[in-house]
Amino acid sequence: MTVTRADLLVICAAALLVGGLYARFWSSAQATTLEVRDAEGHVQLVDLSRDTEIHVHGPYGESVIQVQGGKARFISSPCRNKLCIGFGWLGHAGEAAACLPNGVLIHMLGDEPRYDAIIL
Repeated sequence: MTVTRADLLVICAAALLVGGLYARFWSSAQATTLEVRDAEGHVQLVDLSRDTEIHVHGPYGESVIQVQGGKARFISSPCRNKLCIGFGWLGHAGEAAACLPNGVLIHMLGDEPRYDAIIL
């Protein structure tokens, strides 16, 4: 099987198209505010420009969220599998992480969210 000039042209055009679509629709601005929801539906807004730790009480105990350098993450939680900690650092508008057993949700807010079809 040989690759012709036409094949190379199609491959290059497809690569440029995919790269352009990625840059246009996937990239997003940094988040400016962190929204924290607890199991009872209480909402707390936190400015991401200040480094802090947020302690949120849920049905199983206390979840701790760290805010540092304009990003946020779960650093401890009483849930069994610790999946919320595995989400790691969130920094872009529209990103979210949750500790479902403890009922704690964090959602990054900003001017240009990465996703437009997630309803929280």
